Amino acid sequence: FLATLTYDTLRFEYEDFPETKEPVWILGRKYSVFTEKEEILLDVTSRLWFTYRKNFPAIGGTGPTSDTGWGCMLRCGQMIFAQALVCRHLGRDWRWIKGKRQMDNYFNVLNAFIDKKDSYYSIHQIAQMGVGEGKSIGQWYGPNTVAQVLKKLATFDTWSSLAVHIAMDNTVVMEEIRRLCQSNFLCAGPAACPSVASDVLYNGYPEEAGVKDRLTLWKPLVLLIPLRLGLTEINEAYIETLKHCFMMPQSLGVIGGKPNSAHYFIGYVGEELIYLDPHTTQPAVEPNDSGCLPDESFHCQHPPCRMSIAELDPSIAVGFFCNTEEDFNDWCQQIKKLSLVRGALPMFELVERQPSHFSNPDILNLTPDSSDADRLERFFDSEDEDFEILSL
Repeated sequence: FLATLTYDTLRFEYEDFPETKEPVWILGRKYSVFTEKEEILLDVTSRLWFTYRKNFPAIGGTGPTSDTGWGCMLRCGQMIFAQALVCRHLGRDWRWIKGKRQMDNYFNVLNAFIDKKDSYYSIHQIAQMGVGEGKSIGQWYGPNTVAQVLKKLATFDTWSSLAVHIAMDNTVVMEEIRRLCQSNFLCAGPAACPSVASDVLYNGYPEEAGVKDRLTLWKPLVLLIPLRLGLTEINEAYIETLKHCFMMPQSLGVIGGKPNSAHYFIGYVGEELIYLDPHTTQPAVEPNDSGCLPDESFHCQHPPCRMSIAELDPSIAVGFFCNTEEDFNDWCQQIKKLSLVRGALPMFELVERQPSHFSNPDILNLTPDSSDADRLERFFDSEDEDFEILSL
């Protein structure tokens, strides 16, 4: 039996942050519990919170109308991707304040995840795209599967124009990412490139960059790294490295959880991870009579959940967002420095070019976004076998 909890019953059941001198890290931001508790809670509340929903239009026309019991990893995938869209369109400093009128871009981001078939990243789109990844609708996903599906869906999101890279085999290849994010234009400024939107043209560059004869454009990067940090439980040697990921300004957090239960991890304090929990069933939301979307249920307005890092299932996916090429170069430098931290075992390898052990001709000749590459990447997705679907 799976209890269906409502948002209101949960509101008063969470512990507040512990009184500790340890810093609280939330997606690259450092806080003190003693002097910045309100800022911590405002930062957490401002993340988009996606939970189980009920009474939405049937998936595929005849499928489920609720994702209770099976959609938690899909919701976590939505949350980590929504954070990328928030950084892309609103910025990391943006905050949601109850009752305050929000800008149009906020509702554009939110609408990309609403539970209906024509939203870019809706549960409908994720579940149906997952069929191509070998997952039937209503089946549990692992972190890698949801990452693969989101990568495919992002190609339809021309508004965000993201480059999504999934680093397989515990290896991030810098050359692959630069090839994915960069494109060169031979032109003498914006007038010579009328088809290129100015916000894309100058993304990450001052406007005077437009007078250069050759422009390098950078598509904002969403980097997802599926990892296995142990066999049945997390190897303690990875814990310091995992903590450092939440300290980086490019952090999108981590999707993973405990066996059978997915969470979206957004930070840590001491030896505890801070996370948003999708295991609350709320009614599907429809626009009101004036066409506005009631948005309060998409923001977690109680202190976030915490759990010991040692309880984390070893199968996770770590996310980063690099809005500009400078962001990516800075991220690479931070990862290289991290390899020098005592007692911190690297979770993945950062290399300039394709490693020689990838030299199998069937692998080498694939472009990063070809359908063959997508099929190949599924070969690496083994973590799903460790999870069971919760009984309804």
